[in-house]
Amino acid sequence: MKLSEELAEYIGACFTGIWIETFEPEEALREIAELCREQDWELATWDIHNGLGTPGASSQSANDPLAALQVARQMAGNASLLTLTNFHRFLGSAEIVQAVAAQIERGKQQRTFLVILAPVVDLPKELEKRFVVIEHHLPDREQLRAIASETATEPGEFPTDEAELQQILDAAAGLTRMEAEGAFSLSLVRHGRLDAETIYRVKGQQLKKSGLLTLHDGPERFDQLGGLAALKSFCQRVLRPTTTESLASPKGILLVSPPGCGKSAFCKSLGNEVGRPTLRLEMGALMGSLVGQSEANIRQAIAQAEAMAPCILMLDEIEKGLAGMSGGGHSDGGVATRMFGTLLSWLADRTSDLFVVATANRVNQLPPELTRAERFDGVFFVELPGRGEKDAIWQIHRRTFAIDAQHELPVDDEWTGAEIHSCCRLSRLLGVSLVEAAQNIVPVAISAAESIGELRQWASGRCLDAERGGICRGASQQSAKRRGISMRPSEN
Repeated sequence: MKLSEELAEYIGACFTGIWIETFEPEEALREIAELCREQDWELATWDIHNGLGTPGASSQSANDPLAALQVARQMAGNASLLTLTNFHRFLGSAEIVQAVAAQIERGKQQRTFLVILAPVVDLPKELEKRFVVIEHHLPDREQLRAIASETATEPGEFPTDEAELQQILDAAAGLTRMEAEGAFSLSLVRHGRLDAETIYRVKGQQLKKSGLLTLHDGPERFDQLGGLAALKSFCQRVLRPTTTESLASPKGILLVSPPGCGKSAFCKSLGNEVGRPTLRLEMGALMGSLVGQSEANIRQAIAQAEAMAPCILMLDEIEKGLAGMSGGGHSDGGVATRMFGTLLSWLADRTSDLFVVATANRVNQLPPELTRAERFDGVFFVELPGRGEKDAIWQIHRRTFAIDAQHELPVDDEWTGAEIHSCCRLSRLLGVSLVEAAQNIVPVAISAAESIGELRQWASGRCLDAERGGICRGASQQSAKRRGISMRPSEN
């Protein structure tokens, strides 16, 4: 629903306090002014820089917020609107809060409406029940298409191929109208045409401002990642392009494994493989020092990610962001519990074309509600690579670091893909053989043997096998057989 349509409904129902959450106050004001002209409503605008005025008229000198509120008393007619831009900055004053509350109450008799435009909803307790909140949505694909056609007007600048145009619109999704126009213009300056890669780079720069999400910009593909055959096939099938409307949409996957087994590398390569941007959300970065900041951060991050759909959302090491749950919420005042509730509701109820890939190393910190059906399409256990997988990984990294294929391989029992990568890198860095480089590596399967054993035991019967597919059964026994390791009891 358009902002003007929703606003007209609330005015018709006589909600005299209306808060519009918007990152584009100028665009919101344009829609409000158009609505007022259509309905023959009186409109006055105010901001701290321009003072009091009406669209198209010279501003008056009243840039005192209290003086602006007094103007509402003098307005009369079928309906009268006073818009206050970024007025949340002044609601720390008890005098202004009281004046706002009085005007909202008075407005019911006078049919005068206070409309606050702000990028955040930041209401003091005294006003929470007096305002209704409307979200001014970012431009949809049709609006982005119109902006693109208005920007790219010369022959050859606007794509004629519909598939190419859809890629450009995907790249621009989540940008404001001004940001989209700037990204389109930069594409024209650099390439003489609209270019999806340039738009993605502009989007990545915009994401850095919030500090919550980052846009991964790397060349990784599945052919650079050894093993995980069943996991790769599963994701490619659920994310395959469809030519007709589908009754079922993919939700995401949860990857559980010891450190260094390729979870993060898989996330980074998945987006490039299926042609979607990959957004990375560090769960630990959501925690804020102020009351309510952590909960607001996760809502903001979710909103930003959904605005950029279709995309891949990577929740790396999700258990770290929910660590406070293990203490029943007492260690952090219940912040992790509230964040977890928000995340759970969103994972189950979301309808946007956003594929979530969450990773975890420690299952004892994962709440059981997270792994139930319909949160994710599948929970996969990524085991240490078997012999065939390790051979493929050795081949990839020896090629990456230009290491002669004739070099003897070290004993790599219980090695992860990260340790194979490290061995090849150290061999090149130190100018030594692979066998000598291996003397600098202590496998995580040895340094964290107890926790990995617990992880394998937990995965048995609960997870899907990322390499072979199907349910993991007796993960410890099966993984040992895959790697050719004896499971005889120790003689110690």
